[in-house]
Amino acid sequence: MDGRPIGFFDSGIGGVTSIPHILRMLPEESVIFFGDTARTPYGSKSPHTIRQFTLQIGDFLVRSGVKMIVIACNTVSSTALDLLRETYPQIPVIGCIAPTARELVKDCPEDAHVGILATRATIRSGAYEKKIHELKPELKLFPLACPALVPLIEEGLADTEIMDLTLKHYLDPFMDENQIDTLVLGCTHYPLVSANLKRLYPGVRLLSSSHEVATAVNMELKARNMLAAKRERENTFYASDLSSNFVDLIEKILGRDKEELDIRFKNLDI
Repeated sequence: MDGRPIGFFDSGIGGVTSIPHILRMLPEESVIFFGDTARTPYGSKSPHTIRQFTLQIGDFLVRSGVKMIVIACNTVSSTALDLLRETYPQIPVIGCIAPTARELVKDCPEDAHVGILATRATIRSGAYEKKIHELKPELKLFPLACPALVPLIEEGLADTEIMDLTLKHYLDPFMDENQIDTLVLGCTHYPLVSANLKRLYPGVRLLSSSHEVATAVNMELKARNMLAAKRERENTFYASDLSSNFVDLIEKILGRDKEELDIRFKNLDI
């Protein structure tokens, strides 16, 4: 058994969408989350810059005594997963892409038309296509970068007409031209607009990386006998820019206020 916290990080707020799944699956666990809100979004940055930021955050989480690092960010998973594993071989590192790909191919028919929505950096890497085709090469995949979604979500504009118009701008021609029946939400921010997508494109299957990351964490901790026997500390959420919007969005995602969830919020300049 291992009572140390699980370390999560993301380029901004999106990675928090994995944490409700973790708290339900593993209520004895505690988490440390870092959102790099001062430097978001990562999706438009170079791979070199993303790797540099990733190592800075990884160092912080290791110094904080985490037992596992969870890359709750598809952009970082597609760019720096191997780098983190090489840098911290003593700590298991979980990314977003492999768990999501495994879940997709479980019951996806061979004639499915799968749209992959992600940041520019994730799409540019080809990581989703590579991993999915390793498991099911016959699947038809259609990647689409949606760079405006993360900034709008970070500004708290998910439930607005502006978001609906932005989604339609990206997806209306894409869905029609490619006859999409399945959408992979290849960014942990994107579950925050899943209600919009269900309303605008009813009948399309949505697959969220956030849930699959939580499932992978659960399986890895059990396999390594690293589950906590009881929760030994409060959950802590750090941000490189601790704004009221950051706090409000976390409380909205988790569904309760910080007093109920035993949360500390801290600003951190790394």
